[in-house]
Amino acid sequence: MQYRKLGTSDLQVPTVIFGAWAIGGWLWGGTDDKNAVAAMQRALDLGVNCIDTAAIYGMGHSEKLVGRAIKGRPRDSVIIATKCGLRWEGVEPKEDSFETVDNSGRAIRVIKHLAADSIAYECEQSLRRLGTDYIDLYQCHWPDVSTPIEETMGALLELRDQGKIRAIGVSNFDADQMADCLRYAPLASDQPRYGLLSRGVEDSILPFCRRHNVGVVCYSPLEHGILTGKVPAERTFPDDDLRSKLPWYQPQNRSRVNAALEEIRPIAESHNATLAQITVAWVIAQPGVTAALVGARRPEQVEENVGAADVELSADELAAIRATFEALGDPLPVEKSFKGIAQRKG
Repeated sequence: MQYRKLGTSDLQVPTVIFGAWAIGGWLWGGTDDKNAVAAMQRALDLGVNCIDTAAIYGMGHSEKLVGRAIKGRPRDSVIIATKCGLRWEGVEPKEDSFETVDNSGRAIRVIKHLAADSIAYECEQSLRRLGTDYIDLYQCHWPDVSTPIEETMGALLELRDQGKIRAIGVSNFDADQMADCLRYAPLASDQPRYGLLSRGVEDSILPFCRRHNVGVVCYSPLEHGILTGKVPAERTFPDDDLRSKLPWYQPQNRSRVNAALEEIRPIAESHNATLAQITVAWVIAQPGVTAALVGARRPEQVEENVGAADVELSADELAAIRATFEALGDPLPVEKSFKGIAQRKG
């Protein structure tokens, strides 16, 4: 496993980080707790010493599973990254929110909320669920335009001064929003969506992070699994699985993605690697990228993910892979597409 410094922080993170969205069950068709804990423990054994979760993943369930997985291990052997700012209870509704269902199927409204008192409350709840007294990387999950960024950053600095968090990060913030954050506090990292099918961050976010030494931890490098090459066009997904509604997962678009993957299969074979390993390796080889978040729900998936860190693609191979997916273009339009914040990751 390779490790890289995360921005200006003192955190050294693996280039492949365990993404713990799916194990929380929310929008992933449920969860298998035993396999989830086993997957995280296998990741830790293989040197993936950073686990990224969030309070919203399963409405606290993912954080509880992370706590179970790390229990009994030296605390300084694990980097815990979690997130705040998406509240599903205890706050007044406002416009910047969305409707979803929890793991039991109960309808809930999730609200973007980064006020100081809310951040302090969320931190205490996350610490309790994780079974620890500090969080290594605490991230704002989504921007909250109704709260001044000075207030948000001030709350995070206070938590850092109290020893409850080590470093401050953001997720889904654009370059202008990060510039505002940097007026008040140092940012260790941004967490944007980035992969062969989602390259929009190359326009401004990656250049900004390179200029300001902000680490970049990319989510959904496998586009929810479609870039593994293991999702045939005929596979179906239940309604409570977000993949059933994503444009790239519609059968006609899956067929196009799978055809593109076949074009780059010779590159994978030349490295004795899988398609998933090649696509993750492409992401972590991009300038400015620190690491990729890759989810897993079973130990054997972790073992494949870890292998991506050891794949070194040549400049020609990187260019050929990019050209293949640029030629693919956008997903074909579909009648039913998944809208809203819940498209975000892992």
